[in-house]
Amino acid sequence: MVPHFPGANPRKRGSIKRDDSTGTATTPYQRSRTRPPGRQTVVAACCLVLSLSAGVLAAVPSAPSAEAKPPDPAAKKKQLDAQLGQQKADLDDASDQLGKSVAAYNQAETKYQAVQVRYAAAQGQLAAAKAADAVAAGKLAAAEAALRTAVSDVEAGEKLIAEKRAVAGRAVRSAYQQQNSLVGLSIALRGAAPADIATGMQIQRNVFGIQSNAITNLNNAQAELASRRVKVAAAEKASEAARAEAAATVQRVTELTKQVAADKAEAAAVAKVKLIAFKAAEKEKNSELAQYNSLLRERARVEALLIARAKAEKAAAARRKAAAEKAEREKARKEHRPPRNIPDPGGSGGGRLSYPVSSYITSPYGMRFHPVLHYWKLHDGTDFRAPCGTPVRAAADGVVTDKYYNGGYGNRLFVSHGVMDGRSITTVYNHLSKYKAHVGERVRRGEIIAWSGTTGYSTGCHLHFMVYQDGNVINPMKWL
Repeated sequence: MVPHFPGANPRKRGSIKRDDSTGTATTPYQRSRTRPPGRQTVVAACCLVLSLSAGVLAAVPSAPSAEAKPPDPAAKKKQLDAQLGQQKADLDDASDQLGKSVAAYNQAETKYQAVQVRYAAAQGQLAAAKAADAVAAGKLAAAEAALRTAVSDVEAGEKLIAEKRAVAGRAVRSAYQQQNSLVGLSIALRGAAPADIATGMQIQRNVFGIQSNAITNLNNAQAELASRRVKVAAAEKASEAARAEAAATVQRVTELTKQVAADKAEAAAVAKVKLIAFKAAEKEKNSELAQYNSLLRERARVEALLIARAKAEKAAAARRKAAAEKAEREKARKEHRPPRNIPDPGGSGGGRLSYPVSSYITSPYGMRFHPVLHYWKLHDGTDFRAPCGTPVRAAADGVVTDKYYNGGYGNRLFVSHGVMDGRSITTVYNHLSKYKAHVGERVRRGEIIAWSGTTGYSTGCHLHFMVYQDGNVINPMKWL
């Protein structure tokens, strides 16, 4: 019998909440059935249900024949539940703390991206507002220049009208002083020469023309002044609108400047939170990786020892069988009869292993893809639902060879069953809460040897059952 494994220290009782030896996370009692929400498993499980449901619908013919039996819904549901549980076990391979750290980092990353988008949008709006402000300022300057020009035109028009009024006034006063238009007749009656009469009539016509032109020019100047005043009013209105637009753009620029500053500050704060979450996730990831590498080393060490033990057991069994066969041949010679076949000595006598607990499987043996570390790893045993304190029984007759605590597997107990069907078989019971059997004790099939628990890297009470065949870990279901 090989003594305790080197390095086993029963006094070390690290409190680690993860079962990385199994490759699946656990919750109390029904680990594969009740997982916390919000994990990647939920999404994967939903996708699996939809895909499997689609497969079921596709598998049912659209027009079944009269001879075809309808599918059994209960059987199909059981099949889907089994596949769904398998999918959960395959994907749910990170510790709770690692999952929380990764979720926190992903949440911070999502928020940071949203803030960055909002910050970039605010910067774009601010640039557009500044451009609009420049355009509005240009409009305001043009409107004020147009207003100044219009006011100047009105002032010039008023001056021109004043001049026209002076000219027209002089013409009116001249006509008034003459009192009437019979000047030519008075000249003729005074006996003036015909040349003088003609000259007087021409002068009168000139005077009347000057009066008419002065009045016409005055009217035109007044109409132009009215038009210029309309332009002044329009320019004042345009200038007021430009002032309002410029004021609005200035206010928009001010608000967006504050928004950009706030978004920048928020982005910096979220980036800080994201960095903290990233460091926490990296720390948990490195811890997960270190724990996994530690378990690989533990598994390799155990396999090396059990391989050597298996060779010794098989060699001893071969020697016992050879001695038994020799004794049988000698006895047969003395009794004058043919020798009988000698069965392989040792073993449990049953040829197979019995279940260590009366329960169902929550996570089978097989490869798992780690969703965070992104590599395939072996789930090196079969997990059974086993509330803490559940009696754990020997799977076959054998001898307790080792029991110790490991950071990943928790409290472990090894039972060597000798050579069964030509194979050296050792069973291992992990995450135990308490031992009953002691090292060196011979136990019988079905005898209580320990009680289930959640020690080691485990998140819930269960039994992680392992089988070593000729020193190599294999699928326990091949022997159960």
